[in-house]
Amino acid sequence: MLLSPAGVEALRTALTRARFTSNGIADRLGPQATGGVARNDFRAALKATEDRDPLATLIRVFICDQTEPEAVVASALAPLDLGEAVEGGLLERHGDGVRAGVDLEPYGDEWWVLADVPASARPGRPLHSEHVLGIGGATQTLIGATVRRPVGTALDLGTGSGVQALHLSTHARSVTATDVSPRALRFAATTAALNGQDWELLRGDMVAPVAGRRFDLVVSNPPFVVGPGTTTHVYRDSGRVGDAIGSELAAAAPALLTEGGTMQYLANWVHVAGEQWDERVADWFAGTGLDAWVIQREVADPMAYVNLWLTDVGEAADPQRMAAWLDWFDAHKVEAIGFGIISLRRGGHADPVVRVEDLRQRVQPPMGDQIGAWFDRQEFLQVRDPEALLAERYRAAEGLQLRQEASLGDEGWAVDRQVLAMPHGLRWTEEIDPLVLALVGGADGRLPLRDQLALLAVAHDVAPDELAEAAGPIVAHLVERGIIEPVAD
Repeated sequence: MLLSPAGVEALRTALTRARFTSNGIADRLGPQATGGVARNDFRAALKATEDRDPLATLIRVFICDQTEPEAVVASALAPLDLGEAVEGGLLERHGDGVRAGVDLEPYGDEWWVLADVPASARPGRPLHSEHVLGIGGATQTLIGATVRRPVGTALDLGTGSGVQALHLSTHARSVTATDVSPRALRFAATTAALNGQDWELLRGDMVAPVAGRRFDLVVSNPPFVVGPGTTTHVYRDSGRVGDAIGSELAAAAPALLTEGGTMQYLANWVHVAGEQWDERVADWFAGTGLDAWVIQREVADPMAYVNLWLTDVGEAADPQRMAAWLDWFDAHKVEAIGFGIISLRRGGHADPVVRVEDLRQRVQPPMGDQIGAWFDRQEFLQVRDPEALLAERYRAAEGLQLRQEASLGDEGWAVDRQVLAMPHGLRWTEEIDPLVLALVGGADGRLPLRDQLALLAVAHDVAPDELAEAAGPIVAHLVERGIIEPVAD
């Protein structure tokens, strides 16, 4: 840990006593200053904290990155000894006072997370090779995408500051976390202790420390950045060439998961000229025996991608580094880089489902609920043969909308296109024909699907058996999308 156990306890006492929490800070600063802080505009916050009481001082030091007199900071952190805080790296001496040595971030109204000070706060200061990230965009993406259901054992691969493990502790009886960086494990251990958590922390590269063990839930925000395999910062660079870290985790998943277990991780993948990106990524899961859902949320061109990650570590002014990275992309015919969420489940089915798809639309949060529901629907479909699907009753999803496009001709309006739209959940849109529209429109939960199809066959002059055979895959797709839902008996 960064501090001794007694020092961590003293720090928790100081933070709690001062109300150095998200709500406590917002109450103290007010909406205008709080909004300014979110934009890195600290003017109003500094004005609101001029009296230097303990909360004001902590805000100035850890939120506004100010240098404050040692005596004032010592008073705000009491009973934590200032000397221990400096020695442990929580603070650093600067000018005629002290300033934050780490990013101590109030998280919600109950937690605190310790990480390195972000590059944006100290321009020109090179990042440590084992720089420990705080709560960034990718972190929040995985937090929101994780299926939050009670589990016995949970694993956080590449824990960093311990943010994912902190969330896992809310619904797992035991939490294990790994990291290749001893420095990161010190931060994670401090985050755990500061929040009263007891995690098993293991050092090693990705899954190596837990070889031979299985978990009910595995999450990972790995060093997924795609490139030639150069390693300069462990939070970003895995040392693997290209997007191999994504396929490596896919291959490791079967041995990591208990029966019914779930694994979720973030990944980048390359779009290669002449190849279908979705087919390429789907190959990662061939032979694993796992159900897989890959959701692509963003796509970047190589130049924007390289600029983003060089800027992230303060290397944007290095033209040779940029040229070498872009040359690697050119040599491997990389046209774009996708980013998204991979969710796997060990369902034990003979014919596992693999879906790789683009999902850029805004999704009703938390996304983890939507992913969990998707796996539930897959379970429903996989244990039912076509006859069993026809025997079920279905109803259209609540709030389902029909959108039509029509052209005005000599004989009036003619409908060109009909689209079903879900205003909630995954917010899918689905273009349909009149027969499917009639099927969905008639799905009110009263009749078994076979009886409903028999009525449609008469209305559309189609043989009932032919319609039932053709409807099977369509109904399965509509159920998978959540457009129609089975009605429980």
